[in-house]
Amino acid sequence: VIVQKVKINSHGPNNDGCNPESCTDVLIKDCYFDTGDDCIAIKSGRNADGRRLKAATENIIVQGCLMKDGHGGITVGSEISGGVKNLFAENCRLDSQNLDHALRAKKNAMRGGLLENLHFRNIEVGQVAHAVITIDFNYEEGAKGSFTPVVRDYTVDNLRSVKSKHALDVQGLPSAPVINLRLTNCTFDNVAEASIVKNVKEATVDKVKINGKIIESLP
Repeated sequence: VIVQKVKINSHGPNNDGCNPESCTDVLIKDCYFDTGDDCIAIKSGRNADGRRLKAATENIIVQGCLMKDGHGGITVGSEISGGVKNLFAENCRLDSQNLDHALRAKKNAMRGGLLENLHFRNIEVGQVAHAVITIDFNYEEGAKGSFTPVVRDYTVDNLRSVKSKHALDVQGLPSAPVINLRLTNCTFDNVAEASIVKNVKEATVDKVKINGKIIESLP
């Protein structure tokens, strides 16, 4: 699947920009998104239907995209019961006071699904309303389900953010932590409030600054 040099203006309720679902080998390049919901939302089936198909979305490349308004910029979920593997995003800019999250993963124990090998580099964020990086296992039903949500091997390298409420809002579940979150060479300026980090296992930070201060570990 190739989506290239497409301009998407889709304001309105639940109006995503581009939703590759249960696809293999996807390129989204040099596109412009200004949306009423997520700019890009990668999906793989909802609940029992996604588990029945067992069709993960795999091998996704996002390059050179500009994202303005939306709930999330580069988003995975929430309908990801079939899983998502191997997402690579680079050289993108996200900037709007009406963009809630820049990099976002949303899931819960009703959806389940394995998300692994999600990699971001050379990301420029002007401003976002909530958090620059959000991984949320409490979306909608949250822990009220019997299917374990998994996010592992999530890396961000060379990200710069100018303004946000939080640098990170990363919340796994007590029984299902986010595993192997790595941030390198990242700078978050004009951050209004402390990061929210709950139930994360094997987190690594290297050369990460928040409001000019180098942080040695996640809270």
